[in-house]
This record gives sequence, C-alpha cells and structure tokens, in this order.
Amino acid sequence: MSLEAIRYRRGSLQILNQLLLPQQSLYEDIGNVRQGWEAIRAMKVRGAPAIAIVGCLSLAVELHSRGNAETSVSKLESFVLESLDYLVSARPTAVNMARAAQELGCFVRQEAKREGFTAESLQESVISWAEAMLDKDLKDNRSIGEHGARHLLQRVGQNKVVVLTHCNTGSLATAGYGTALGIIRSLHAMGHLEHVYCTETRPYNQGARLTAYELVYEQIPATLIADSMASVTMKEKKVSAVFVGADRVVANGDTANKVGTYQLAIAAKHHGIPFYVAAPQTSCDLSLQHGGQIAIEERPSQELTDVNGVRVAAQGIGVWNPAFDVTPHDLITGGIVTEFGVFAPAELQAALTQAESQV
Repeated sequence: MSLEAIRYRRGSLQILNQLLLPQQSLYEDIGNVRQGWEAIRAMKVRGAPAIAIVGCLSLAVELHSRGNAETSVSKLESFVLESLDYLVSARPTAVNMARAAQELGCFVRQEAKREGFTAESLQESVISWAEAMLDKDLKDNRSIGEHGARHLLQRVGQNKVVVLTHCNTGSLATAGYGTALGIIRSLHAMGHLEHVYCTETRPYNQGARLTAYELVYEQIPATLIADSMASVTMKEKKVSAVFVGADRVVANGDTANKVGTYQLAIAAKHHGIPFYVAAPQTSCDLSLQHGGQIAIEERPSQELTDVNGVRVAAQGIGVWNPAFDVTPHDLITGGIVTEFGVFAPAELQAALTQAESQV
C-alpha cells in the first residue's frame, strides 16, 4: 500500500506534513484556503499535482464549512475566483495549480450564468469538481507508470533495469502512486527493476527525506546518493535510464523541475543514457513556447544556509537559491511520459492537442 500525502472526505482535509519526514508522520488539518496556501508555501505539501489538489480541496472544505453563508451567486463566484488567484500565488512555477484555477474559474463562471442556479447549487458544483481531481490524478499516474515502464523496457531490451531519479515524484507528490516514481513502481511490480538510485536533492533533501522513505516503505531495492555523485553513478553502476518529474513542461518540451535536473540531463546525454520526464497533462503548459518564459521561484536563503535550524554556512556569504531549473528539450532523449503515452518533445504539443480534442 502506498503512502498517503492527502486524506480527504467531504468537509475534512488532512495533509502529511512532509517537513517532518522521515522522523515523524504527522497529519495536519487544512480547514480553509489560507491554511492551504500556507501549507503549500511552507512546503508541508509539495509536488505539482499535490499542490493543485490540496489547493482546490482547501477551497472545497472552506465552502463546505461555510454552509449557505453566501446568499447570492455573484458573491460566491467572487469568493471562489479570488481564492483561486490567491492559491496560485503560493508557488507560481508549478503550473498545475494555475491550470486548475483557470479551469475551475471558467467552470464557475459558466455555472453562475445558468438560469435558476442558486448559491447552494454552485457551492456543490465547486466541491464536486475539486473532489474529482483526486480520482483523476491517481488514474493518470497509473497510466504514466505503465507507459513509462513499457517504453523503457522496449527501448533498452533488458530484462532488468537500473534507474536514477531526482527529488520526490511519488505518492507524497501526488494523489497517489506518483509520476517518475510511479514508473519505478511499475517496473518493480513487473519484476524488471534491478535497482534505483535516488539523489539526496539539496537543499531541501526531498530525495533523502521523502523518496528514500517511500522506497524503504515499499521495499523497493534502492540506494541514496549525494547530488554530486550522479555522474559517477551513471558511469559505474550501469544506469539504464534517468526518470524525473516536472513542475511545468512547455510547448517545445523544455521542462522546469527541481533544481539539479538540468545537470542530470547533461550527464545522462554524455553517458548515452535515456533521460525521461514524467508529467501528466496538467503539468504541461502549451501557452508558453519555450523554457525561457517560465517564471522560476526563488526560495529563502535559510533553506540553503541552515540544516534543521542550525546554520552551516559562513555568515555573510551571498546565496542564490532557485527552486527549479529548466532542462532544454534536446536533452530529454528518452521522451516525455504522459497518461496518453510517451512522446518526443517535438511531438508533445500535437499529441496533447489531439488528446484534449477527444476528451
């Protein structure tokens, strides 16, 4: 059984505080939009899919608790739209929340125009829309796992594979199962995974704290490495492929992901190792043409200079702490794995456009 980052039933939302892992497993209640924003901003919950789900469910929980306090459709519509804009501001690089806000916002505007529609009806529609995100994300992740695993096995022609991954892209970053880590789960379930190497992922150590935690929990054969060991690991440990997630994939395939991803792609290309990005359609932003248009979030300097509240860096040193970097599409040599299949970066826009037209 996979770990749960999100526990939800109507009127109740709990998140696993990932800042406390692996030492402590503590679920915290999220009762309103402000608490959702704060949990996302503080990285108690993280991973682009999970951010969007928690953001929208925090709105659903607040609406449920308000009952019929909003007596007019227009007031409720304004509250929902303002709440969505606020949630997007918590971590702007991850596109899933922005995309969910746009889609839910359009839905709310359309519903509010319906003749005879009441505030109570609109409230129910918004809550149901948010709840549907949970089931869809889990279904999409399992499809990503299946597509990515089979594509790699066919490409390398090996019965057993060794993979390397970065940051955390598993159950803790999604509604369940995961994206890049979901592919690793699928390979393991098929009996084709020999070993996985996970990077520590400085400065927040999502690999050491979260991915390692998930791999141990599910008894998947794995080894933790320092970020600076990735190249030698590729050379010495016969790595078959690198799988990473994505916070935003743009039209040409350029991909923003946890800082450190770019250098992994460079090293993989040097060693002739296929480099895959795993991302649901909700992480793809076809409105941007290239990675230079992606706004990159910068995190507080203390995340780099301090460890568990203790300063380890010299006082007075300058700090640059971007949360993400952008991997150019030509370094994504394995493909971009979506719930619809695996595509070369040049194929992605057409494939997703076609998939959207069939929904």
